[in-house]
Formats: sequence, structure tokens, C-alpha cells
Amino acid sequence: MVTARTRVVVFWQSPAGYLLSGVTATLADQLGSGVFLSSGIGTSGVSLELNLSYVDVASIGEEIEVEGKLLRAGKSVGVVSVDFRKKKTGKLIAQARHTKYLAVSSKL
Repeated sequence: MVTARTRVVVFWQSPAGYLLSGVTATLADQLGSGVFLSSGIGTSGVSLELNLSYVDVASIGEEIEVEGKLLRAGKSVGVVSVDFRKKKTGKLIAQARHTKYLAVSSKL
């Protein structure tokens, strides 16, 4: 499991003043890779699928917690889940599922 905490900054805001969905996707991608690396797999893999469900918004200045968990790591494919929550209330903001190809690259 990998956990991170950050404050939503103005550079990440949508025109409506909330956390951009693209920033959420980028954080899910990066933290998902970190989960594979910290699990001793030896590679961060190559993304096959990144699925996000957005259930709430985070405002500028709000602190959020991001938690990534390894769901499965097989011989060639692995899956992690990444949850985004408001630090103050624990309320879910978004949930991601990240599937990656993990096979070792050729030595050619």
C-alpha cells in the first residue's frame, strides 16, 4: 500500500474552481506505478487501462489523501486501486482502477 497527502493548489483548478479530473488521473497513474514498485515487483509496468469514477469534488486549498493498494500481480498483468479522499472528512472524491502490463522487457 502507498499513501500520499497533498493540498489542492490553484494550478490544479478547473474553470469551476475544483480539482481537475486530469490531475486526478495523473496522480492515480503515478501512485499506481509506485504501488507496483514498492511491492517488490521490480517494474512499474506499462498502462493497459486506467478507469476513474468521480463521486465528489475537492476545492482549492483542501487537503486530500490518496491511497493505492495492490489488488493483483500475476506473471504479466497487475491491478491496483487508488482512492482519493478528503482528509478532513474521509469522504470519497474519486476511485481509480489501474491495470498494467508487468512482463520484463526483452534484452535485445
